[in-house]
Amino acid sequence: MTQANNLLPTFDPSELEDSIDLLEEDDDQDDFLDEAQPDEEDGKSGKVARGARRKAQIKKKHYTEDSIRLYLQEIGRIRLLRADEEIELARKIADLLELERIREQLMDRLDREPHDAEWAEAVSMPLQSFRHRLHVGRRAKDKMVQSNLRLVVSIAKKYMNRGLSFQDLIQEGSLGLIRAAEKFDHEKGYKFSTYATWWIRQAITRAIADQSRTIRLPVHLYETISRIKKTTKLLSQEMGRKPTEEEIAERMEMTIEKLRFIAKSAQLPISLETPIGKEEDSRLGDFIESDGETPEDQVSKNLLREDLEGVLGTLSPRERDVLRLRYGLDDGRMKTLEEIGQIFNVTRERIRQIEAKALRKLRHPNRNSVLKEYIR
Repeated sequence: MTQANNLLPTFDPSELEDSIDLLEEDDDQDDFLDEAQPDEEDGKSGKVARGARRKAQIKKKHYTEDSIRLYLQEIGRIRLLRADEEIELARKIADLLELERIREQLMDRLDREPHDAEWAEAVSMPLQSFRHRLHVGRRAKDKMVQSNLRLVVSIAKKYMNRGLSFQDLIQEGSLGLIRAAEKFDHEKGYKFSTYATWWIRQAITRAIADQSRTIRLPVHLYETISRIKKTTKLLSQEMGRKPTEEEIAERMEMTIEKLRFIAKSAQLPISLETPIGKEEDSRLGDFIESDGETPEDQVSKNLLREDLEGVLGTLSPRERDVLRLRYGLDDGRMKTLEEIGQIFNVTRERIRQIEAKALRKLRHPNRNSVLKEYIR
């Protein structure tokens, strides 16, 4: 068995029940949020409305439990891959991606979807052989993804109760897994499971940040919420108790009204340490993104650097060097045209021309498409 097999859990009946328990915690969170908001209905009408909502929740929960139970049982039957199988599939996927790259070039040239015959001609293959090659690549990609779906479930379970349902977490994680299958380079020596884990986590955490709120808050408001969290934690440590709203507002030098408005806008109670879930092992403050760089961000940066190097590698050596110096890609310091001209012993205008030509090349879809995924 490969290292990937050690990371992927097997699903026995007891663990399936544990997964369902996690889903029930989602309903507990909904109940908590409902209780935190004032009920405008009184008397019998309020009881009837609450009863109807509860029945709908129970019906939905039973449907969800059955669906997920069947899904976990289904993916649990899929055999895990050996290391040599991962390598062979990765090679076939790389060949598929090369075919798709040629297809994109045809689309740019024809301004439409190319026919299979045109696609086959572009790769100098008979149509039947081309279709077989395409089928092999697509089957390899499907097998790589399906054989690692248990890894998605294992990671998704750790992000329950953060604004997305378990099904949505699995769906977003699966998209990350697909991207990992497309980006994986077996020649670098690491296991696919290790590589895929970062893509799955990144897809899930981005989805939580992007989709967990019905209304997207401005970035500056998120920053203020983060400051409230830090201030609350600091005051708690200093006082040995939970600080009051007035104490938090005074420390942050803002009015109590503004503090309450921000808390309401964020749909969070003023106490960011409020426990959530049956086990009370999660806090509302845990849902506020940290200012520090996460491991996912670090991996994303490394992958961006790798893809950027690949794109720059399509330029001439001089064009590549000029862009590195101009935009500080090596040392973080952007140099002027004059400074770069002195390095290459050419005029400032000549450097400007080289830079302009290089940027025109980078704007071509065949070059910049790989970098678009990093734009949030």
